[in-house]
Amino acid sequence: MDIQTEKIELAKLLLSTNDPEIIQSIKKIFRKETSTDFWDELNSEQKKEIQTARRQIEEGNYTDYEAFISKHK
Repeated sequence: MDIQTEKIELAKLLLSTNDPEIIQSIKKIFRKETSTDFWDELNSEQKKEIQTARRQIEEGNYTDYEAFISKHK
């Protein structure tokens, strides 16, 4: 089968289903294929917080997870 025939067959199957799980699965496939970098979906405040955290880590200004947890046990 050529690609156009395959696409028509898939369209027919999609149009004939009423199963929301199938429709959601197909949507996920297309989203995954066309997904963008998560960074592009963040707002400016979220980007600023991440950049601040990255800078703090690079400067050594952070607390190790184990050290933090041991203080709170």
